[in-house]
Amino acid sequence: MTAPTRSRSIAAPLGVAAAAVGGAVLLHVRDPRTSTYLPCPFHALTGLWCPGCGTTRALGDLTRGDIAAAASSNVVAVVCVVVAVGLWGLWLRARWMQMPLTLPRPNRLAAAVVLVLLTVFTVVRNTPWGTTIAPT
Repeated sequence: MTAPTRSRSIAAPLGVAAAAVGGAVLLHVRDPRTSTYLPCPFHALTGLWCPGCGTTRALGDLTRGDIAAAASSNVVAVVCVVVAVGLWGLWLRARWMQMPLTLPRPNRLAAAVVLVLLTVFTVVRNTPWGTTIAPT
């Protein structure tokens, strides 16, 4: 196994990491809580919080290491970041070892559970008793 082959095989995961770091730097330098980013069109039209509302603020809080503030902005986004980092690590490892990346395929039940959880999350955060999970 030659070094150029291995370095070429990890180029894509490293490129994705570079893009993610660039986005994180932008969110760290230009704080979403004090800067104007594109507002959520769903919230702008309806006044309701969609499942993604607060994600930009949550990601900005994560760049500062404030997990509690990130979770209060959008706990789903924090979970998605953890899952994405784990999947990226598996992808990098598979490329480094020059093996195919094999992930379990989600079945219909898993997809239905995720859809129901997102629906419940969205409904609850738009009710008076769900203000703790609404974006802050």
